[in-house]
Amino acid sequence: MLRRTILAVLIAGTVGFGVYWWITAAPARPAVAAAALTANIANGQSMFNAGGCASCHAVPNQPDRTRLGGGLAMNSPFGTFYAPNISPDPSEGIGKWTDADFVNAVRSGVSPTGAHYYPAFPYTSYAHAKIEDVRDLFAYLKTLPPVSGKVRDHDLPFPFNFRRNIGVWKLLFMDDKSFVADAARSADWNRGAYLVNGFGHCAECHSPRNFLGGIIGSQKFAGGPNPEGEGWVPNITQKRLSDWSAKDIAYFLETGQKPDGDSAGGSMVRVIKNTSHLSEQDRAAMAEYLRSLPPVDGPTPPKRKEGGA
Repeated sequence: MLRRTILAVLIAGTVGFGVYWWITAAPARPAVAAAALTANIANGQSMFNAGGCASCHAVPNQPDRTRLGGGLAMNSPFGTFYAPNISPDPSEGIGKWTDADFVNAVRSGVSPTGAHYYPAFPYTSYAHAKIEDVRDLFAYLKTLPPVSGKVRDHDLPFPFNFRRNIGVWKLLFMDDKSFVADAARSADWNRGAYLVNGFGHCAECHSPRNFLGGIIGSQKFAGGPNPEGEGWVPNITQKRLSDWSAKDIAYFLETGQKPDGDSAGGSMVRVIKNTSHLSEQDRAAMAEYLRSLPPVDGPTPPKRKEGGA
């Protein structure tokens, strides 16, 4: 009897481990057009600015936003992440990557070696980007200066330091459907929707998350605790921005100035440095889309301490 019990436990354990290993495997490498791409470098630069690549990957404490040697520390409830080197350096950067490597990383969150990237890298939003735009971004990155230097490993406690578990997280929370235009909306609205939900990844910060770090879909864009642990990220639906016109939003994305004369603070300052480089048309398109978001109640912000800012 004991032998049978032990055998049954071993079989169940083996089957369970096999299922776990299967569901946590990295997805298959996506198909990238075999035909040579005539890269649109200008479009790649636009995607670079829309995606805020410099905000995380530029070397900290220096003025050049094109030196993408990484190193920025990003705090989270799961530990501290360090932005990697995505410069064209062939040793520590992405200088030896292929188009397929880059597309797989950006849209699927998988490294060239087949390991899952942590979703601190907002591939959950980038997954909606067009492959052509991702390849143009890669072509633009290759025009930037290579930066040497290896970034330190993430500082994560167990079990978050075991990357294989991200496969389960992706099954639960990742929507990798490509963007589909809404025929009932204008071309500008669709452009704005594409930028906001794709490379712009606005929902990644402006939405509350559950205890596993997944965005709460019913409160998307409704604000919540700052993912980096300090402060509160505001609601950007019409629940809070009903008094803002599309022109107000577009001007904010260009200058960081609010309609009441106040200015952007916190991590939004880094975002504005990127959106200010977008074309006027793209900022207007993003504003048109954001202005159309229906009012959604988000989590209640904590009360400010007496005498606080």
